[in-house]
Amino acid sequence: MLPVLILALLKFMWLYRNDRDHTPVRRFDTFTTDLHAAAKWLKSCGITSVAMESTGVYWIPVFQILESYKFDVVLVNARHVKNVPGRKTDVQACQWLQYLHSVGLLRGSYRPPQEICAVRSLLRHRDGLVKTASSHILHMQKALTQMNLQIHNVISDITGVTGLLIIDTILSGERNPHKLAALKNSKILREGCRLF
Repeated sequence: MLPVLILALLKFMWLYRNDRDHTPVRRFDTFTTDLHAAAKWLKSCGITSVAMESTGVYWIPVFQILESYKFDVVLVNARHVKNVPGRKTDVQACQWLQYLHSVGLLRGSYRPPQEICAVRSLLRHRDGLVKTASSHILHMQKALTQMNLQIHNVISDITGVTGLLIIDTILSGERNPHKLAALKNSKILREGCRLF
């Protein structure tokens, strides 16, 4: 009646209980063409609702493909069903989830519409890039300190226009401190501080 998906390492286990197909348990690889083949197989069996565990980010492509085929996909938190005695194999886990889904005992996790997921994914990616950038700036400051170039003690933002101009000039081979100091903006020099 209702199929259930269990994510193995590189394969998905698909199961449903019915006489619609002579092979109610099948394994499909996780490549896009294989996921489309699995969705088509479920459609050919007359399946309308699918329950699947959410494990890491591996469920996302499967979820999106099943949604594109107009399945009612119930995304289940794996922690809510994992402490069941006797679930030793993927097939047994599928059977247990299938039973819980068929009697209506699975509560699906909230998944916003695809448009919101896309924007949220971009914002999270941007956040990760910003955090990574700040760690790289710290590496730049450490390298400058190890070379005894105390630029970051005078310039508050070494990734600003003046800071990058001075660093680029140093990287291009200029070593004269007076020429490097001439690149600074007059507003950034703290009172009583020397740039070089």
